[in-house]
Amino acid sequence: MLPVWLVLCLVIPMLPTSLECAERAESGDSSQIIAGIPRERVESTAIAGVGYSRRRHILEIQFVNGAIYRYLDVPAAVHRDLMSAESKARFYDSDIRGHYRSVLVRPRQKAQTEN
Repeated sequence: MLPVWLVLCLVIPMLPTSLECAERAESGDSSQIIAGIPRERVESTAIAGVGYSRRRHILEIQFVNGAIYRYLDVPAAVHRDLMSAESKARFYDSDIRGHYRSVLVRPRQKAQTEN
């Protein structure tokens, strides 16, 4: 029998964090994150909506293709600058994409074919 401390060292790193537990989809797909940050619709050719959690410093962007990404450790000033940018898509390309860690919340939605 393994000592308790060894079992804990092996098991604890595999347990989800409370944030991950709270974001699990109720649909039974345990790999999907529920998009819980309220998003504001924006005028953009590429971005449909933007949400921001000041408490967690998470920027959530929904694209017009249906994909949703969360960007981690984003300062509030970046969110403010995005929302006031004349071109949100251009600001995203130059100041967000590739600058912050991201998590795919929902993949892009495939276009539905007509019957």
